[in-house]
Amino acid sequence: MIDINKFTRKNIKKLIPYQSARRIKDNGDIWLNANELPFVQKKTFLFNNLNRYPDKEYKVLLQSYSQYIKISYKNILATRGSDEAIELLIKAFCEPKKDYIMIFPPTYDMYKVYANILNVKVISILQLKNFQIDLINLKKLIQKVKLIYICNPNNPTSTLINRTDIIEILKFTKNKCLVVIDEAYIEFCLQQTAIDLMYKFDHLIILRTLSKAFGLASIRCGFIIAHINIINVIKKIIAPYPLSTPTLQIAQSFLVKSNLIILQKNILELNKNKKILIQELKKLPYIEKIFPSSTNFILVCFNSSNKVFVQLLKHKIVTRDQNFKVLLKNCIRISVGTYKECMNLINIFKVIQIK
Repeated sequence: MIDINKFTRKNIKKLIPYQSARRIKDNGDIWLNANELPFVQKKTFLFNNLNRYPDKEYKVLLQSYSQYIKISYKNILATRGSDEAIELLIKAFCEPKKDYIMIFPPTYDMYKVYANILNVKVISILQLKNFQIDLINLKKLIQKVKLIYICNPNNPTSTLINRTDIIEILKFTKNKCLVVIDEAYIEFCLQQTAIDLMYKFDHLIILRTLSKAFGLASIRCGFIIAHINIINVIKKIIAPYPLSTPTLQIAQSFLVKSNLIILQKNILELNKNKKILIQELKKLPYIEKIFPSSTNFILVCFNSSNKVFVQLLKHKIVTRDQNFKVLLKNCIRISVGTYKECMNLINIFKVIQIK
């Protein structure tokens, strides 16, 4: 047998891969672990000219997204989900073994995973107990940092970073490093977007995705929004034809006015379901705390997250245990599902025994 370790890079040998929702468990009837939109998309598509590489479709998508966010299409780059955007930024701006990225755990794991893959160092500054950024330590440790990743709203806590803190960070980091704000969940609290700050801070980069509120997780489409000089650097390293014709056409079709109205209706419905879910969960004796939520998921602290997680799995309900993460002992992240899924979850919570 081949000894593949002889050929594998040292940092990859040590790498702990990201455990996606589908990798962790694949036996469930109700999926509340990946923060997907629970509503099934009912559109039907027919694609022609699949023998040709996409060309015009890419520009059409950028123009449609430009109209949606009110930013020039020249400041937008479409990527294979916002995950690819995270990777591309580290590839473009960080020297392996020399430069650092900065993150604020507990947060999205892929910032650190991509840095580890690309052999870029990571400075992790724990969030404060109220899930805000520790500005004092940020300022102390900024020297070798090229990229700061801020997830807002944050995953897995579902909390928002204070806008005044974001502005202070942007002022402090000007001409020092690039600041990346990952707005994967921003459609659930659109008034909190930092897009307007791009006009004042040209080192600000914003990441968006169609995977969450738009309900298009399977097509893998995201966006980098940044100053044109940053976009031009990323264009140098992004793969040719990164998005397929089906992906481009499906994404564009969901940005028309009629579908944006449906988007808002879906968000309103999810918020109603979330409110009901939180009200019912508060009645359970084995829940310690339900954290404020600005997204389509909630973070719940139990007296024993492992027992709850296992009991839910026995009833074919898949959630995301966060107990292994810093500051999140005995916490479970629960995606908000359809009304029926939420009621099923509530009924199961009422019957399971947690001692």
